[in-house]
Amino acid sequence: MTVLATACASTSGKVLSDGPEESNSTATTFVPPLTGPFDPTGGAARDTTGAELIVDADYATTLPRLLSSLPWDTDWSRRSFADWSELIRGLQQNDPRDVIPPIDSPVFETVDAASQWLGPREPGALVRHGDEVRFYPLGILTRHEIVNDVIGDVPIAVTFCPLCNTAITFDRRVDGEVLRLGVSGLLRNSDLVMWDATTLSLWQQLTGVGLVGEYAGTQLDIIPSAIVSFEQFATDFPDGRSLAAESGGGRRAYGINPYRGYSTSESPFLFAGELDDRYPALSRVVGVDIGAGKAYPFSELKQVGAINDTVDGQAIVVWLAGDTADALDDQAIAISQEIGTAVAFDRVVDGQELSFTATDSDRFVDDQTGSIWSVLGLAVDGELEGTQLRLAPHRNEFWFAWAAFFADATVYGG
Repeated sequence: MTVLATACASTSGKVLSDGPEESNSTATTFVPPLTGPFDPTGGAARDTTGAELIVDADYATTLPRLLSSLPWDTDWSRRSFADWSELIRGLQQNDPRDVIPPIDSPVFETVDAASQWLGPREPGALVRHGDEVRFYPLGILTRHEIVNDVIGDVPIAVTFCPLCNTAITFDRRVDGEVLRLGVSGLLRNSDLVMWDATTLSLWQQLTGVGLVGEYAGTQLDIIPSAIVSFEQFATDFPDGRSLAAESGGGRRAYGINPYRGYSTSESPFLFAGELDDRYPALSRVVGVDIGAGKAYPFSELKQVGAINDTVDGQAIVVWLAGDTADALDDQAIAISQEIGTAVAFDRVVDGQELSFTATDSDRFVDDQTGSIWSVLGLAVDGELEGTQLRLAPHRNEFWFAWAAFFADATVYGG
């Protein structure tokens, strides 16, 4: 494996960029406020995971030097996991916070403007709230990992850990307070550990659970999102907005993958845990975050196209289609290997439970009405034309990451 630079674990900590470019006239700029007005009842409440916290007044005697040497005022006496050795430094700077800089003032542009620099197969995180739909290219997220944004009246953080291939969106509110999330420079099970600027608590990106500090044990609310191709986003949501390259100060480097060859390597980077050998470590799964959770390997989805299932009493469908590029394979993302778009949806529409079958044209048909559906869950023909399926909470991730955090969860076909 050749890694040109790493975002979760770079030794230089520098974002490759050719410098800022002039703003596109079609872009809309705003700075997401870090305080209201927002609905104070939205977001998470403190200590909502039910996890047993470790409160250790004598933590200084057990805290490893790699953590005690950090110049942070984090409350290290409170944590939600047992073994300090699980936290490792991915960056070696004296203070590694935000050496990988999150985007705090996102700029968005029209589909037409984005198409001038994004290839049709390039992947990104799709987030929808009400009538607003946004696309966050992974080519940008691999170099910033967090975008603090506001969509509608909801302050969100769109996050991506390249080492685990997890794009997850969170509501940034806790107890009515809006957090600004950043990149701590630490990792746990190869996954990004975030920090908040209000309490300096540490957060696990893959689960949204507070690890250390005042918010240890608190669960951030997860907003359903999906990794899709730019073409799929542009086709189904032509009035949507795409995160512009100028958000991070440059455009040319964003098409270059700093993790060349990572997704086709045999072992995850900076992972010290025990690998589950039921599937290759860097094979992909769709992890559905309902109840205890359930994983759907891409290898199973490729055989049938669509899987109708029920998880913790909720009827869902998970399907795979399209030629979406792998953001973590070739040096140039636009020509990287095909992995497709895998998405999970709630399959109940107006009280009717639907079941789906894949067609030969990257479409899906429901057995109840014969309507035709796009890979993004939009009915494009038939009785239900114009209906949009609701995303089920899920994430695409590498198998090793799912197995590390959800070892007791069910695996479809496994």
